[in-house]
Amino acid sequence: MTTTSILAAIDVSQPEVDREVLRVAERLARLDGARLDVITVVPDFGMSVVGQYFDKDFHDRAVAKARKILNDFVIEVIGAEANTAVRHIIATGKAYEEILHAAHEAGTDLIVIGSHKPDLRDYLLGPNAARVVRHSDCSVYVVRQPG
Repeated sequence: MTTTSILAAIDVSQPEVDREVLRVAERLARLDGARLDVITVVPDFGMSVVGQYFDKDFHDRAVAKARKILNDFVIEVIGAEANTAVRHIIATGKAYEEILHAAHEAGTDLIVIGSHKPDLRDYLLGPNAARVVRHSDCSVYVVRQPG
């Protein structure tokens, strides 16, 4: 028997927006007996012109901070007991690319992502959600954000 896997994409820079994303992903995982993974992506400043303005430890500190925020967020939203079964993934790079990569590597069956701040060219979905939907090898559940 293959274990199903659900990947919830969380933006730790605005976790309050992704509460419902995590709630939906946890509920779907529980209903299906699936493993729940949560991912957050830290921008890769080192590869850009901006990177020269950060000290060498900046990335490691940013990843550690993101890991703590993600862990605390998951505990707050679904509880400490449920968090023990959740796999936390901290990636570095472009959000949509890292979400797709993590989903592929984990054999994810469903990605749950929020639709953040659409602008006119993205119309219905935020840019990361739209790219994930367009390029994913698995199903994507988009949680509509109010406003």
